[in-house]
Amino acid sequence: MGIAGKVGDYAFKAFTATLGFTTIYLTATFSVNVYRGLSWHNAQTKLVEQEAEEKAP
Repeated sequence: MGIAGKVGDYAFKAFTATLGFTTIYLTATFSVNVYRGLSWHNAQTKLVEQEAEEKAP
């Protein structure tokens, strides 16, 4: 295997490592965004319920 083969191997390893890191990063950020979205939705629901209680006699 010549120098070009080794360079190709390292390029492929770097590429696959980047894909792996990107997959982990996107999975983590997606999970965080889902959690934030659910938290926001629950907070909005509580606000609506509180406003309804205040308006009711």
